[in-house]
Amino acid sequence: MLSSKQRSYLKGIAAKLDPAFQVGKGGVGAEQAEGVAKYLKAHEIVKIKVLDNSLVTAKEAAEQLASMTDSEIVIVIGSKAVLFKPNPENPVISRGL
Repeated sequence: MLSSKQRSYLKGIAAKLDPAFQVGKGGVGAEQAEGVAKYLKAHEIVKIKVLDNSLVTAKEAAEQLASMTDSEIVIVIGSKAVLFKPNPENPVISRGL
């Protein structure tokens, strides 16, 4: 569980990021979750955009992806969501937390 201070720190990092993944009308699939998991292992933080034609909301997509990748939701605003999962072997962001 992220503390409010950690969440604030991660929000600052995420503000500078472009969305790395998009969720469309097909929703969240296993292949997409696998791609997000690989991305999180390398970068520890990912921003996801849910397209307007999607049948799921950004919150629903974030919850699904977080459970499928064992990550935590940092924030969901509008059509964007940010997920975080620390990499215990090679921390990138975790050092600043």
